[in-house]
Amino acid sequence: MALKCGIVGLPNVGKSTLFNCLSNAKAQSANFPFCTIEPNLGTITVPDPRLEALEKLVKPERVVPTTMEIVDIAGLVKGASKGEGLGNQFLANIRETDAIIHVLRCFDDGNIIHVDGSVNPMRDKEIIDIELQLKDLETVEKRLQTIARNLKSGDKEVVKENEILLRIKSELEKGNSVRSIDFEETEQEIVKKAQLITSKPVLYLCNVDEASVKSGNQYVDQVREGVKNEKAEVLVIGAKIEADITELETYEERQLFLEELGLEEPGVNRLIRSAYNLLDLQTYFTAGVKEVRAWTIKKGMTAPQAAGVIHTDFEKGFIRAEVMKYNDFVQYGSEAGVKDAGKFRVEGKEYTVEDGDLMHFRFNV
Repeated sequence: MALKCGIVGLPNVGKSTLFNCLSNAKAQSANFPFCTIEPNLGTITVPDPRLEALEKLVKPERVVPTTMEIVDIAGLVKGASKGEGLGNQFLANIRETDAIIHVLRCFDDGNIIHVDGSVNPMRDKEIIDIELQLKDLETVEKRLQTIARNLKSGDKEVVKENEILLRIKSELEKGNSVRSIDFEETEQEIVKKAQLITSKPVLYLCNVDEASVKSGNQYVDQVREGVKNEKAEVLVIGAKIEADITELETYEERQLFLEELGLEEPGVNRLIRSAYNLLDLQTYFTAGVKEVRAWTIKKGMTAPQAAGVIHTDFEKGFIRAEVMKYNDFVQYGSEAGVKDAGKFRVEGKEYTVEDGDLMHFRFNV
């Protein structure tokens, strides 16, 4: 599943530091705006403790976790929608992602220049929101002009698209993002086709100092209050701390460091899981002596569609899926144990795969 999360924010809020922690890629990180010009793409492993449990039970030759892609997009500035900074290029890069991680600076540090001279996460958020909304407004207006000549024909689809676009235009002009509009299921396809940046799901990431990493601070409180009506998750992470963790060589050293901070796990683990969820993804497993593997699928996929993620032939020639629930497999210790307990299931083409299912597909090409 080639789905991407884009990391966005103003210059110098900690995006590239965070990206380095996520992917171990060496994105430039310097104390000046426009350090990152080309978007950096990293493929990251999704942490899943269920794989460790399956490994202990199955004892396979190898374990393959699932992955996702993160794009570090250069810092946007005021006027980006009109091409300021490197605006057009940045906005095009955001358009190619499926969800947005919006990094907000929530720490004071006189040694790190803020592009607008002071720390104010809600102002920073608004600058980015406005630029993205202006770009979407431009896209919608162009589309409305294109379909205007076909309106007179009375084509129902064109009339419907026009109505939806006018509604979107009105909301954007009020300063609302497309994701805040409630659309009926029949309208979703038209909205999706428009490829609007502010229709993408968003996660707000508050980058804090060490003292605030556990319980947040006044800036984090401002963000939580400011986005409470957006149905968006707010995560608190200290990018500098995460960078320090990645420098430690052993698992024991990292755990000791986390304990000293009063944390159970690195913040990037929480971020990756949240981003995975933001992309509307879930995991199923295949487990055998050769390999225990996690597979990524979109929520709501049927058994044949899930099989197709392994190989298109599996979907084309799908006969049935043999399914065990993860909790049952762990409880009874093996496939034989699950069968003896009467928990082994055989499912057909209509079965909707659930997160954590252990699956084996029968197919005929």
